[in-house]
Amino acid sequence: MSVLPQYLLQPLTLNQIFNNGGYLAEENMSESSQGLTRRIEELQRKHDSLLIDVEFGGDREHILNELDRLKRDMRDIKKELANLKKPPLIIGTVKEQIPDGRVIVKSSTGPDFLVTAADYISKRDIRPGIRVAMNKQTLSIIRLLPESTDPNVMAAEIVEKPIVTYEDIGGLKDQIRDVKETIEDPLLYPEKYKRMGIEPPKGILLVGPPGTGKTLIAKAAAHHTNATFIRMVGSELVKKYIGEGARMVRELFAMAKHKAPAIIFIDEIDSVASKRFENATSGDREVQRTMMQFLAEFDGFDPLGDVKIMAATNRPELLDSALLRPGRFDRIIEVPIPDRDARKRIFEIHTSQMPISEDVDMDILAKKTEEASGADIKSITTEAGMFSLRNGKDEIGMDEFLYGIEKVLSDSPERKIKKQVMFA
Repeated sequence: MSVLPQYLLQPLTLNQIFNNGGYLAEENMSESSQGLTRRIEELQRKHDSLLIDVEFGGDREHILNELDRLKRDMRDIKKELANLKKPPLIIGTVKEQIPDGRVIVKSSTGPDFLVTAADYISKRDIRPGIRVAMNKQTLSIIRLLPESTDPNVMAAEIVEKPIVTYEDIGGLKDQIRDVKETIEDPLLYPEKYKRMGIEPPKGILLVGPPGTGKTLIAKAAAHHTNATFIRMVGSELVKKYIGEGARMVRELFAMAKHKAPAIIFIDEIDSVASKRFENATSGDREVQRTMMQFLAEFDGFDPLGDVKIMAATNRPELLDSALLRPGRFDRIIEVPIPDRDARKRIFEIHTSQMPISEDVDMDILAKKTEEASGADIKSITTEAGMFSLRNGKDEIGMDEFLYGIEKVLSDSPERKIKKQVMFA
């Protein structure tokens, strides 16, 4: 039988009972409050954590996206660095492919090599004349390269058509008709020539003094046709090293055939197609090589098709006779100094947009500009306009045009030379 504690055996008063009950309730309340306090603190920590997540959630997403971008940049930089560390490749030109699959290649350094090609390169794609890239150590062909074109040849293509039309050319009706028959009609209406059973001319040569409108006719032809217009000056085909000029001519015609229908216009052709002499320097021989390549492309084994040739010169006596024979420049069109009616028409064209007064007489201006070229007349109208601006006038009168005539024609080098010849 268990013995009860002594304090339980003693009689308790009512106050003692209430006091003991209050002590027990206070003790139990203390324990409960501590638990609640801990719970509240835990909830507060979770609340603060959730607030942080809500506050920095957008920034975290931005940081993760930025991290992905930096990783991609790092991969690209590593890839670029690996490409920079690759050894250089040797450029060569295929000469022949022998039956066992190996290829004879002429390297850019000079000698020929008998090399192998990578298995992933089709043997049918390896043909003579194409450029290849070879490993520096084994000289094996590891890549086929596209055909190269000289940047000067690529830049010769006129992308935007000139704004000059045939209506802007005065006094050259017969010459314009010949150009249309030779250049435009075969490109625009080839069925007409097939019906007649004739082959259209390949090209025309424009000859005449400076400033008479040779280049202007070429610009008008480029404007009125949908063909690719390629313009080069003859001196651009003359190069320092052997074979460079011939290569440019070859690439020029190759580009024209690729972009056919096309018109090749060579200005100042006498600089590259002059007469051949036995006693020639090394520079003259290089010019002759360039001209011979031009003759071969002009009238060689490969037909030109829809490629027409236009050329211009003011020194036709310097041209080689091989260039002037039939089959090359089939038509030689002379562009002369304009006559009186032509000069009047040229004055009307250049003054059509100018505020001229009523006293201006085109017949008198045409009479006073004898032996003047079309370029001289254009310069006269410009000088008249400048002189009118100097005097503060709103219109250009006859006095201004007479001043322009005096200023331009008296200072003309051609007129000075003619006077020296006349009085010599």
